[in-house]
Amino acid sequence: MYISMADRTGGKKDTETAVSPSVQDAAFRLSPVILWLGIVSMATDISSESVAAILPLYVTGFLGLSTIAFGFIDGLNQGASAIVRIAAGWASDRTGHPKRVAVAGYGLSMLARIGLLFAGGFVSLIGIIAGDRIGKGIRTAPRDALISAVAQPQYLARSFGVHRMLDNIGAATGPLLAFLILLLIPNGFSTVFVVSLAFAVIGVAALVLVVPDVTTPRAVKHPKRARPAFTWSQLKDPGLTRLLVTAGLLALLTVGDGFIYLVLQARDSFAVQWFPLLYVGTNVVYLALAVPLGRLADRWGRVRVFLGGHLALLACYLLAAAPFGGLGATVTCLVLLGLFYAATDGVLAALASRLVSPEKVATGIGAAQTVVALCRMAASAGFGILWFAIGAAPAMLVAAVALAAALAATAVLMRTAQENTSQESTPQKQDTGA
Repeated sequence: MYISMADRTGGKKDTETAVSPSVQDAAFRLSPVILWLGIVSMATDISSESVAAILPLYVTGFLGLSTIAFGFIDGLNQGASAIVRIAAGWASDRTGHPKRVAVAGYGLSMLARIGLLFAGGFVSLIGIIAGDRIGKGIRTAPRDALISAVAQPQYLARSFGVHRMLDNIGAATGPLLAFLILLLIPNGFSTVFVVSLAFAVIGVAALVLVVPDVTTPRAVKHPKRARPAFTWSQLKDPGLTRLLVTAGLLALLTVGDGFIYLVLQARDSFAVQWFPLLYVGTNVVYLALAVPLGRLADRWGRVRVFLGGHLALLACYLLAAAPFGGLGATVTCLVLLGLFYAATDGVLAALASRLVSPEKVATGIGAAQTVVALCRMAASAGFGILWFAIGAAPAMLVAAVALAAALAATAVLMRTAQENTSQESTPQKQDTGA
């Protein structure tokens, strides 16, 4: 199925500057494309998160590797996608067919799931995780560009929130399946890998067969013109630069979820088979809050919500490092971590998509995601070494202090940030965070 943006917009650019007052007051309507993309992401996240939920235990317990080794693997899990994100976004913009680029990314991740069935050590696991994450890097920006293309501009963050909600139904279901498998089959890691592959196949099939091929404004406006190669100058918008610096600095201090869960498990010494439920708890909170926080971001300011999410992460660090534990403290940590993701993931994509021109949306989103992925890769590797050197709780306190300082700095940096030019419309001006 082929859908042109000209058919949907009458040939006009789909920017907030073109939104009339009557459109601004229109009721929210969810595009079927976003719904189907959410279903694709749901199946894919069942696949990926069922593996992610057992990875810390698989590496440190089953394979017997150190926290430094897990830090390297978790960093690769966070950042391997960064090497292709901008390139994938640029390819999406250049071809004008984001779906085709997304299919390549989802397909590569599916192939990596097959490799998990045969992984037997550290080196093979590194290669498989790298392939899976590169697939994620290829698919993410084109997928988000599709969402941006079909969403109502005045409800952009809410539309991303709906997609993230569906995505995180899968992200909660995957760890729950892993928990049930390990409960029934002790050390049943290979069974988890088989289930993961099955859901990856379902996700790719749904994307190929059901999601329409929506084209970008540039592809419609200049169908025969040769498109220029990517240059870094395309990303030199002052507002986007501030966003990239802000997101990168905060990502450098974002400890991987697996480390937070290992800290909680070490402090409270609960049984290993309960470990995947920590991922379930975080993702349930995420899916419950994704849409409400998307609506709040559209109304109150996307920058404010984005920084507020990092305040929740700071509180999670402090609680995880506290000497007291118990069920209440663990659940509160999961709530704070889910709140962090709900307030930052889709909101970051919404911010980036409004800081570039319509024909460069995927490139802008890919740039933001690349910076975050690279910085989180460094954060995971660094935290693994810090834990090995000074212990779990002290390392978490160091991360909390550094994050608090970074939040103060980035709040000042983003105070005057604009989502577009000084001539942008009122719906964009509310997102400055000032």
